[in-house]
Amino acid sequence: MGKTLKDHLVDTFDDLTDEKIKRFKAKLCDRKKEPRVRRAATERIKYSFELADLMINTFTSKDAPAVTIEVLEAIACNQQAEDLREAMGHSTSGAQNVVQPVAQLVTKPVEVDLKASQSVQKTDDSLSDDCPVSLELTTCNQQFKDKILKEKDEEVYKPLDKSVRKRLALLITNIDFDNPSMNRRGAEKDEENMEWLLQQLDYVVVKYKNLSGKEMDDVIKSFAQRKEHADSDSTFVVIMSHGKRDTILGVHYDKKNNDILLVDKIYTHLNSSNCPALLNKPKVILIQACRGDEHGHVWVSDGEPEQPKEIEGDDFVHKEKDFISLMSCTPDTKSYRHIAFGSFYVRCIVDVFGKSAHEDHIEELFRKVMRRFETDERMIGYLKQMVCKDRATLTKHFYLFPGL
Repeated sequence: MGKTLKDHLVDTFDDLTDEKIKRFKAKLCDRKKEPRVRRAATERIKYSFELADLMINTFTSKDAPAVTIEVLEAIACNQQAEDLREAMGHSTSGAQNVVQPVAQLVTKPVEVDLKASQSVQKTDDSLSDDCPVSLELTTCNQQFKDKILKEKDEEVYKPLDKSVRKRLALLITNIDFDNPSMNRRGAEKDEENMEWLLQQLDYVVVKYKNLSGKEMDDVIKSFAQRKEHADSDSTFVVIMSHGKRDTILGVHYDKKNNDILLVDKIYTHLNSSNCPALLNKPKVILIQACRGDEHGHVWVSDGEPEQPKEIEGDDFVHKEKDFISLMSCTPDTKSYRHIAFGSFYVRCIVDVFGKSAHEDHIEELFRKVMRRFETDERMIGYLKQMVCKDRATLTKHFYLFPGL
């Protein structure tokens, strides 16, 4: 197997002295062109493979070689620049020319005709650094659906017939903040990818952008009261913004203005009491936001368990039931987003659902997303992010049966 782009970049950086690496990182941060590299990002880097990851994640595989050569020549490392240019097999003079990546993957979205085809060809499970996830969906066949509903019977949430159901999904994306330094570059791609996925799963997407904490609360409360839920069999609520533990930040947030939405409010508005139309129906919550400032780490709670309370009466409804949530990171940690292609969280969800939703129930889909974060070299080598399943109260298996 030939060397990858990352291998070539690592070889280049390994050939530099510590002093030259220091100069390389300083000059990289001084570049005036977009995308910019923050000094704090380079200060965390200790190894050549981490610097290679930073170059690819920031500039994509398409432009990372040219930018690397530009910076090398700026710090008078001309031999290393020429060696990299030769290794890439393409002549270029500075960053104005584009060096082709070692392996180019298809980047164009693929439109899927659900009626014309029951499946599309599967691709590799890995997500490349240099392109967005390919928008492809494998649809379910009627035989599989009938088999699952017959064999599992009461263990499965029963889907309503496509001809009569009215599925709604709520999508909130905060991109532009009052404080420009908080603007979420790349979040437009997350919004585009997530809207595509929800539509392919037969949900009408109710979409909002750039909301305050109060506005998010009002929107979710209003969404929970939509009459269509009575004729639906499930719902998705997707919120993408900055965040802290147990809170999502509104677009007016700063040190003086605590503009937030408490995550608990999502569950309150959609629970059995406040949203009876979704009683006994799956409610999937997806949140792409940081939950703290720490990098990923192992954590555990050893809190003392509470004594169970007695339940009086013969007829009751659990207040919070039939929820399942997938948070983009564990408590107290950061969630990462590519400035061109969006977050790894959304890309993984779209990719996994597109390939496996035709045969897996929602918890297995979430497990596959989590597995990606455990095995992807970016997560274990540099980003250290792990998605987290949270507040799971589904009592049955929830299959999406895409296309049916």
